[in-house]
Amino acid sequence: MSVVQTPWQAGTECVANYDFQQKADQDLPFSKGEVLTIVAVTKDPNWYKAKNKVGQVGFIPANYVQKREGVKSGTKLSLMPWFHGKITREQAERLLYPPETGLFLVRESTNYPGDYTLCVSCEGKVEHYRIIYKSGKLTIDEEAYFDNLMQLVEHYTNDADGLCTNLTKPKLMEGTVAAQDMFSQSGWALKMKDLKLLQIIGKGEFGDVMLGDYRGSKVAVKCIKNDATAQAFVAEALVMTQLRHKNLVQLLGVIVEDKSSLFIVTEFMAKGSLVDYLRSRGRSVLGGECLLKFSLDVSEGMEYLEDNNFVHRDLAARNVLVSEDNIAKVSDFGLTKEASATQDTSKLPVKWTAPEALREKLFSTKSDVWSFGILLWEIYSFGRVPYPRIALKDVVPRVEKGYKMDSPDGCSPVVYEVMKQCWNVDPNQRPSFRKLREQLEHIKANELFQ
Repeated sequence: MSVVQTPWQAGTECVANYDFQQKADQDLPFSKGEVLTIVAVTKDPNWYKAKNKVGQVGFIPANYVQKREGVKSGTKLSLMPWFHGKITREQAERLLYPPETGLFLVRESTNYPGDYTLCVSCEGKVEHYRIIYKSGKLTIDEEAYFDNLMQLVEHYTNDADGLCTNLTKPKLMEGTVAAQDMFSQSGWALKMKDLKLLQIIGKGEFGDVMLGDYRGSKVAVKCIKNDATAQAFVAEALVMTQLRHKNLVQLLGVIVEDKSSLFIVTEFMAKGSLVDYLRSRGRSVLGGECLLKFSLDVSEGMEYLEDNNFVHRDLAARNVLVSEDNIAKVSDFGLTKEASATQDTSKLPVKWTAPEALREKLFSTKSDVWSFGILLWEIYSFGRVPYPRIALKDVVPRVEKGYKMDSPDGCSPVVYEVMKQCWNVDPNQRPSFRKLREQLEHIKANELFQ
């Protein structure tokens, strides 16, 4: 029985697995790794009509391209699927049974907290090698030094270099999938050879954010720092494969092929963060219409997250970026999770976080709505820090007693009313992002922002 492939819909993104040379005038040539968008399904299931990033349209062979898909929620991706965390020496030996020379795992050291242990099966027994930190680097023999565990494992995979054997087969932690494999299978893996790193344009949670050139287009590149942030890096990329909206910063792909360079590649937002944009231009440059447009842009992006059951958790003007053509897009999905999750609150930005999220770790779309109200205040105060003249330790007690910030100077009363709705202490009384977007559109249509 032959299986008929379901035709891809118009708007589907695909990535080229091979080079394709134009054979007829109506064909669209492309290179391996290029991302294309399906424009129309043809009567012939072997061909699609597609466009490339510069808008050229033509026919492409279906068997030369792979559909780009969001990595399923709940998939436990790991850049280090061989890392088993806090397990004992005995547990490691049980996991490496039956013995197979070259089978290995890495665990946290039980005797030396902060160090690691490389456990390798070799000729019927398990050898345990202590990995120590020395001057910020990792080493086993104090001869070869590595920035992270991934580099160390790659080195000893290629060369035993003093170990009893080289590492040939990782013992994967149960339930994990190697991130490299999953990003490749779902069409999000980019090639390092196609990326040029140009200059540092910012610092992020993961390390440097750089301006790059990917196949002739400007891109932003987040560069991972070390093992500690590796899983956060994977979590952000995982979320971004599932999200696509004109008011969200778009993921272009992930590079995980080289263990010393782990990158998230996104569209480049030429005008930087919204908070810096507002502060550098001020009310002499930005009129009410522009401020309302930014507010609407963010509400549309957040409505999309709401509709898809995602909670951002760190919505603020610093995490909204502005494109060359003045479109505001929500970014920094490092904390984004499916709705109604809990998390460690110790690192939360107090002035932007809803009371119930700080007090009970309850995160929801409604806690994002609270943050959106603070972000509106930032927009209309041209980037001022919220709760001016109130000490940080006093913010939460005052807010829980019903305190709301005053309207920013010159802010339309109808816009201030929207902010106050977002700051209802009862999350159930706050509007949805759909309702907020509708209110802002009404304000725009009736020119009530003047």
